[in-house]
Amino acid sequence: MSLRDALRIPSSAITDESVYRQRRQLLAAFAAAPALTLTGCAEAEPPPPPKTAITPEQARSGFRTDEELTTWDDITTYNNFYEFGTRKNDPSNAAKTLRTRPWSVAVGGECAKPGTIALDDLLKGLKPEERVYRMRCVEGWSMVIPWLGVPLGEVLKKFEPNSKAKYVAFTSLADPRQMPGVRYRSINWPYTEGLRMDEAMHPLTLLATGLYGKPLPQQNGAPLRLVVPWKYGFKGIKSIVEIKFVEKMPETAWHDLQPSEYGFFSNVNPNVDHPRWSQKTERRIAGKASKLFADRIATRMYNGYGEQVASMYAGLDLKKWF
Repeated sequence: MSLRDALRIPSSAITDESVYRQRRQLLAAFAAAPALTLTGCAEAEPPPPPKTAITPEQARSGFRTDEELTTWDDITTYNNFYEFGTRKNDPSNAAKTLRTRPWSVAVGGECAKPGTIALDDLLKGLKPEERVYRMRCVEGWSMVIPWLGVPLGEVLKKFEPNSKAKYVAFTSLADPRQMPGVRYRSINWPYTEGLRMDEAMHPLTLLATGLYGKPLPQQNGAPLRLVVPWKYGFKGIKSIVEIKFVEKMPETAWHDLQPSEYGFFSNVNPNVDHPRWSQKTERRIAGKASKLFADRIATRMYNGYGEQVASMYAGLDLKKWF
């Protein structure tokens, strides 16, 4: 189905509250029309889903958590997206200028099948999955977010990376006509990020196209963003326009700006403080008051995903390679 054809489907077919509450029906609908997850912001706030116990398999995989979800309103109005400004509410106010279709991603570097590919073709054949992940910001606040997306590793395999591909580098859109923050040099645009190849291929690493069963809003990185739940949130690069397989560790935006404060790995680690604040605790965002005055909760190593990812860092000095 083309993106144009998909958009002819009534919005009620994908955004109705009852559909979200019936999780299996929702995912089946998205699997039948994956392009529906690629459009821009949907404004209506979904209700929280009924709380259900996670299965032992889901607990082992890390794909779900039974912690209370952060509300749609908080997720979409309290976030960082410097391309639209530096205050937490700037993205929700300014990002409506972002055009999310047509959209393409350039893929290159150390791979057999480089090229620029339309987003619906990039995701073709992959069934969208719902993942409920904790998100820990390096600033010391956190959320629990129900994402919709596809495993990054399944996308990367399509391009057949070769043996020289040790890392994956990502680049965001940086268009000053659509993104007012890009007109100012708060960081060196475009925003860049990177992962080691084993991190990129890990089952937890997600290319997100939606949240709360709705298309990903512009302010949250539409139409395509990275989600790596055991790392600090700034690793989740938004509005991706380029993916490149490289042999050497790529430079990343925040490391480029402040290398003593933001390392390449950026794993959530309560034992390694930011030079200007402790990382031992966090504020779980849950309503207006929580944004500044919530009781703090303990931060977990790897954001609680150690069982799934700690083996990748065995023997690595996590204070040196922070």
